[in-house]
Amino acid sequence: MKALNKLTAPKSVAPEKIIQFGEGNFLRAFVDWIIWNTNQKTNFNASVVVVQPIDKGMVEWLNGQDCLYHVNLQGRLNGEAVNTLERIDVISRALNPYSQNAAFMALADQPEIRFVISNTTEAGIAFDPSCKFSDAPASSYPGKLTQLLYRRFKTFNGDPKKGLIIMPCELIFLNGHHLKKCIFEYIDLWKEDFGADYETFKDWVTNYNYVCATLVDRIVPGFPRKEIAQIQEKVGYADNLVVQAEIFHLWVIEKPTNMSIEDLRAEFPAEKAGLHVLIAESEAPYHERKVTLLNGPHTVLAPVAYLSGLNIVRDACNHDVIGKYIYKVQFEELMETLNLPMDELKQFANDVLERFNNPYVDHAVTSIMLNSFPKYQTRDLPGLKVYLERKGELPKGLVLGLAAIITYYKGGVREDGAPIQPNDSAEIMQLLTDLWATGDTRKVAEGVLAAKDLIWGEHGDLNLIHGLTDMLTEFLNSIQEKGMLETVKSIL
Repeated sequence: MKALNKLTAPKSVAPEKIIQFGEGNFLRAFVDWIIWNTNQKTNFNASVVVVQPIDKGMVEWLNGQDCLYHVNLQGRLNGEAVNTLERIDVISRALNPYSQNAAFMALADQPEIRFVISNTTEAGIAFDPSCKFSDAPASSYPGKLTQLLYRRFKTFNGDPKKGLIIMPCELIFLNGHHLKKCIFEYIDLWKEDFGADYETFKDWVTNYNYVCATLVDRIVPGFPRKEIAQIQEKVGYADNLVVQAEIFHLWVIEKPTNMSIEDLRAEFPAEKAGLHVLIAESEAPYHERKVTLLNGPHTVLAPVAYLSGLNIVRDACNHDVIGKYIYKVQFEELMETLNLPMDELKQFANDVLERFNNPYVDHAVTSIMLNSFPKYQTRDLPGLKVYLERKGELPKGLVLGLAAIITYYKGGVREDGAPIQPNDSAEIMQLLTDLWATGDTRKVAEGVLAAKDLIWGEHGDLNLIHGLTDMLTEFLNSIQEKGMLETVKSIL
């Protein structure tokens, strides 16, 4: 079998326009795949320089294959199973700034560099006051980026056309806002290092650099250990950097305050390539849509499915009863609480169901059950309250989902003998143990709903929501007496 490198496989050459902080599976299967497709279908013609954000990483592996690798997409598209393999060649080279700092800083001198993309984990966008401007490099990602920006400012004498478009992909809400704040904290921290340049550099960053908040969505399982031999046989290369991902992808890019949507679309034409890349005024409604229509149903389907004897998300979707329950929660309840156009919401919800029904991924419902109460508080409770406000009645599917979580946290075993093993904070676990020890479902319902400091936070005591305590108690009684499946049937 052939080694994979530019001598054994064709590799395109394009101007280096993008600096990418991060070399992991997600960026290679999401951002780099998007850039590769954009190059194929538009005149974008860009390549990516990868920068390893921490001291230990995998740039040597990447360079060992001349930054060539395959992406294996699996899932359902328009009802059909899809399993594709594509060789991605947009990464020109990979640098370790801890051992190649001069080469890293020299990226700032390249006139065609225009974009910075990152995924340095949720902890990566953070201000560390111990970073020094003289560090080579600064330990934090925002520190490294500020060093790079200053070098570019000096190289091009504050040229307004040489600012950068910065699109972080870390999985935190308003990631770009947090990153921008960190950059200015470093500018102020290093004020004395910048000397007379301080004010003009700060103005240049403010006016001619463009920091976007983004929302990214693609499940990336990563290296396909089980199937790697078959994949290598199929592609004909000993590719040790294959990355597996679902076929669904969505990248919402919020326009920066100092650039128009039209200008950003012109510079980054991924939408023209037919990709699910959306440049929008705000990412907030799309973040809310994802949390509500993907994470929300996930959170309640897991305990309902498990207590009904089902172990895999896909099997739950295809079950005669639980499948209808999932549809009810998603389309008839949660969708009614959002403010985007209904056709957009229906399309997204249908995409979510296809993702849940992925034939290539056995997604265990128990893996979703970790910390279910905090998840319900952020993903489902807001929808429950909006639904009640708009419809004048409680959403039965969401309330039943809460009853299922409470029942799951009772522990014990399922009817078929499978263990029920809840996992949450010690305080929440103790609360549920104490409440169930009373043997009174009304006290269980009231106690959970009253746990404002432990679970519900700013939502307060949920016993004050009209009718919720009564409905929750009824569902808890029904589950104890009839079982989960019969209780679900009663609301369909």
